[in-house]
Amino acid sequence: MVLHPHEDLWHKIIDLKKEFAARYDCELAAKSLPHITLVKFIQYEIAEARILQRFRSIAAQLQPFKVELGNFGSFPSHTIYINVTSKTSIVQTVRALRDTQRLLQFDKDNKPHFITTPHITLARKLQPWQYEKAWQEFSQRNFTGRFMANDLLLLKRRMGNKSYYQTVEHMQLCGAQPVALAQPTQGDLFG
Repeated sequence: MVLHPHEDLWHKIIDLKKEFAARYDCELAAKSLPHITLVKFIQYEIAEARILQRFRSIAAQLQPFKVELGNFGSFPSHTIYINVTSKTSIVQTVRALRDTQRLLQFDKDNKPHFITTPHITLARKLQPWQYEKAWQEFSQRNFTGRFMANDLLLLKRRMGNKSYYQTVEHMQLCGAQPVALAQPTQGDLFG
């Protein structure tokens, strides 16, 4: 389950990833698409309908929100990413998705991974020399962007296929609040 930037920002990030790939000999940077991962999990395809139903229900109750991006961060020695500076709404969304934890758990060794540090990966699985050289530049470089998170995007891929994701569904954030049914009073019954 991911959030994805609007088309213009998506292309701006793709260009940056291509630049990174060329400059630091990192083909993987150019292949991965811009997104913010919310949860990663493994599950049998037979469970897809139940998972979709639950995710749709969660999305229907979430309000759209603004995502602000600013500059770069890193997971030392292997990953450089674009910082998400407006984390609160994303963390709340991930918290709402945690209600699906049992449904998403494949087995005791393959539990869902809920992302607690929202980011857009620029490059990952870097060699030490790539990381050191690139981080020297990107730690000083500026980047800004923003987009409205209006939907959640569920992607899937077959086991063993690390490069091709298929879109399952865009789920609109509707912001509907659960409506409590008013209890009738005796006078209402005859009015």
